[in-house]
Amino acid sequence: MDSLDLLRTFSEVASSGSFSRTAKHLALSRGTVSKYIAALERRFGVRLLNRTSRAVSLTDAGLLLLDRSRPILELADATRAELQDRARVPSGRVRISAPYGMELTELPALINVFLGHYPEVSISLMLTNRMVDLAEEGVDIALRFGASANENLIVRKLVSMELTVCAAPVYWRKHGVPAHPGELAHHVALFSSHLNPLPKWRFEVDGQPLEVAVRGRLDATEASPLIQAALLGAGVVYLPSVMLEPYVQSGRLVPVLSEFVRSDMWLSAVYLQRRHSTAVHRALLDFLASRLKPAGSKINIDSAGGPEPR
Repeated sequence: MDSLDLLRTFSEVASSGSFSRTAKHLALSRGTVSKYIAALERRFGVRLLNRTSRAVSLTDAGLLLLDRSRPILELADATRAELQDRARVPSGRVRISAPYGMELTELPALINVFLGHYPEVSISLMLTNRMVDLAEEGVDIALRFGASANENLIVRKLVSMELTVCAAPVYWRKHGVPAHPGELAHHVALFSSHLNPLPKWRFEVDGQPLEVAVRGRLDATEASPLIQAALLGAGVVYLPSVMLEPYVQSGRLVPVLSEFVRSDMWLSAVYLQRRHSTAVHRALLDFLASRLKPAGSKINIDSAGGPEPR
């Protein structure tokens, strides 16, 4: 039996002076109330109550226990109320992990919009390409490209993530623009050893997957140095479009082979379990699912309008 239940029952008996009234107030049987008090007395090895046929009174030990237990019960009740509020109203801190490169997208601004809707929420964002152990590292939600192989995790697909093949104009002028993915085998690839550990880029040709073995002298575990090298004309990158969108729009990188890029990549939210999730976790997942849109392969943000998050 729970120690708090024992103490709460004892406190009620002390206040009401009656086993019967305590049983009625706590929706217990009179026998259960008597059993709880006896269990407490055995646990502490002292008599807590004086019992007569007419009344119940506290012993000196009972008075001491009542005085010391009241703050414990008040704290337990306050904690329970706060936890129940968190199950209903978004509040508290959420720890999120995301792969490097997401800081180059509009995700930080999107998170800021979410925080604007919920002033009682705080977010800790950790950027890493490691496969984070959510339980061990205290991460609530991990944003990942593709699905997780861990059967103990729940994967919620948020948005389809298109990929883009691109290079600087100076590179295409020097090496020529490929018309077919297979031609990339003869180009200088700047590849991610995190997303593509085997230096092969996958495409779709006539509805069928095609893997192209690429070669290059620079690989990295994150996108930023690859993009910087591409901007300098050092080679070709094949990365999620959201990371390349600003450079494509400005003309500093030129996309090619758009009709052949793979279409099975997703940005997913990975978390441990669906039961007993707090309101802030549910609100954040729903918000991301509603605001992440594959329009132009870009994360859309409307901080001034649009539907409020549920």
